[in-house]
Amino acid sequence: MELALVVAVVVIALTFDYTNGFHDAANAIATSVSTRALTPRVALILAAVMNFVGAFLGQEVATTVSDVISPPEDSRGLVVVAAGLIGAIVWNIATWYFGLPSSSSHALIGGLVGAALASGSFVAWSAIREKVLIPMVASPLVGFTVAFLLMLSIMWLLRRGHPGKINRGFRLAQTISAAAMALGHGLQDAQKTMGVIFLALLTAGYASADDGLPWWVIASAATAISLGTYAGGWRIMRTLGRRIIHLDPPRGFAAETTAASILYVTAYVFEAPVSTTHIITSAVMGSGATKRLSAVRWGVARTIVTAWVLTFPGAGLVAAAVYGVSHFALP
Repeated sequence: MELALVVAVVVIALTFDYTNGFHDAANAIATSVSTRALTPRVALILAAVMNFVGAFLGQEVATTVSDVISPPEDSRGLVVVAAGLIGAIVWNIATWYFGLPSSSSHALIGGLVGAALASGSFVAWSAIREKVLIPMVASPLVGFTVAFLLMLSIMWLLRRGHPGKINRGFRLAQTISAAAMALGHGLQDAQKTMGVIFLALLTAGYASADDGLPWWVIASAATAISLGTYAGGWRIMRTLGRRIIHLDPPRGFAAETTAASILYVTAYVFEAPVSTTHIITSAVMGSGATKRLSAVRWGVARTIVTAWVLTFPGAGLVAAAVYGVSHFALP
């Protein structure tokens, strides 16, 4: 019975990873597609490949995610993990349907916390505050500010350049910045699924806290997120690439470069599971605001921020409900 539950949790985790990929595909490619730096199909292939590679570049974020909660080391603990994942999946699908670039990362953390609270399991609130909540608020602010300042610098340095030549040059540069963004997305988001699978293995006694991530966990998470990315998230791509602001190549480059840099720093320096969605969206707003503040469609931005705020509790409530039903259904 317990082995079957472990297998079920792994399958659910990889399903979440897949939904994370198609939900967050827009993070890496929307700006490049909207500026016509890359065609949608080429951009998706690039993003899928770089997501796969990025998943193998570290384990720090996975360790942080696996330490967020401590469920009971029995079948009930596996139900807690499964319920958390289902809460995140439901939230991902709902926000994808409405075209809202919400955070898969915070949906996952929120789902795990909601299921843990419903079961009476331990929640590492200090780790959540330092590694999740503070970065959740700080990273979009940093993304907006850095992208704004970077774009101002680009505008000043190239103020005498020919617009046509500048746009052509930055379309080429966006190939690199989009690849860097996709690599950072794989580094951050695939690790979150690895952390949940490792948490399930710990709960069932198939691994100890001092063990490294098994190779099959890394490979399966990398494959699932890259396949999901290739499937694409066209609804969210339209929101991120067009509805917030119509980007030109220099602003797309500034947004992607800023977002990629923040993803690497938070993964390697702070070991924090930040939201790629929050960072790239705020960077798009920051680079776009250099045109003029009214160029950003702040009504759309307000709707997106509302989805951000609701993600953590929304996924948590769904997960708590799933745990309640599952707990009473199981013997």
